[in-house]
Amino acid sequence: YKDTIRLWNEMMDHPDYDQHWKDRNVLTHLHDIKTPTLVTGGWYDAEDLYGAINTYKVLVKNNPKTPVYFAMGPWVHGGWARGNGDHLGDVSFGEPTGPMYREKIEFAFFSHYLKGTPMDVANVNTFETGINQWKTYKQWPPVEAKEKNLYLLPGGKLSFTAPTAAKNDYKEFVSDPMNPVPFIDGTDFDMTREYMTADQRFAEKRPDVLTYQTEILDKDITIAGNIWANLKVSTTGTDADWLVKVLDVYPDTASANKFTGKGVSMAGYEQMVRSEAMRGKYRNSFSKPEPFVPGKVTPVNFELQDVLHIFKKGHRIMVQIQSTWFPLIDRNTQQFQDIMKAKDADFK
Repeated sequence: YKDTIRLWNEMMDHPDYDQHWKDRNVLTHLHDIKTPTLVTGGWYDAEDLYGAINTYKVLVKNNPKTPVYFAMGPWVHGGWARGNGDHLGDVSFGEPTGPMYREKIEFAFFSHYLKGTPMDVANVNTFETGINQWKTYKQWPPVEAKEKNLYLLPGGKLSFTAPTAAKNDYKEFVSDPMNPVPFIDGTDFDMTREYMTADQRFAEKRPDVLTYQTEILDKDITIAGNIWANLKVSTTGTDADWLVKVLDVYPDTASANKFTGKGVSMAGYEQMVRSEAMRGKYRNSFSKPEPFVPGKVTPVNFELQDVLHIFKKGHRIMVQIQSTWFPLIDRNTQQFQDIMKAKDADFK
């Protein structure tokens, strides 16, 4: 693509978060905003989930006297402006969420601020996946949300209860850039939007994917807000990618809905709720990459974007950890170098 696609060339020439990208960061300019603003995004926006969530947070922080509204539905990129928004892939959202938003929130907002029509729209309108209902709040994340820790335990267990004693327990896998974990079950020439809710049972079967899950839940559990992954890792190389997926595991009695794909069973379905990857060399700074010391246990902490999801009674919460996710994430040579300029022989 050299000299034909400008953005491609910029990404090749500026792999780190340098001044080139800092100058183009819209968030740094969101101050002294006087105009009432409605920020809208989709929980399954594969192109820019980060944008809507963080635009809202920065606007509220920097402009406390300006009316700022926030709407998040179960949509793909631009899904709030078109389509029904009643499902994504095999997962049903129970209603046409798109028309509801456009009529009850967006139209009401503009009618009020442009024509003075009375408005009954909450500050925050968010769609709660897992149970398929709209929730309203005064702010996001909701003030009533409480921080909870979820622990990876020996034997592939996952629990809200901390281990009673520190144990030198670990799991390991071989990450091979020549045989990466695919981001979907099958092949496709495009980045499918449906991957953000897709069944992950295909990944669980691989030896280079670590899997942890809770016992069957005896009550509903709601996650509202952001998720942080706090890993302690080591690698035999000097760089590695770390990917964390949070999944909703359906019970064996789960039935299909009208959107369930042909030949797909929702019984035992491992629906992706949220996922994120961290290129290890950027674990401390996106501007100043640094290598791993081979064999040294190193903390890697990174944020998964916000969710509003209920894990229903009878379901399980699952976490998968892996180091490749191709071709959604470009392969890592697993060496500390400028991957944009890597040769075939560099991938080890």
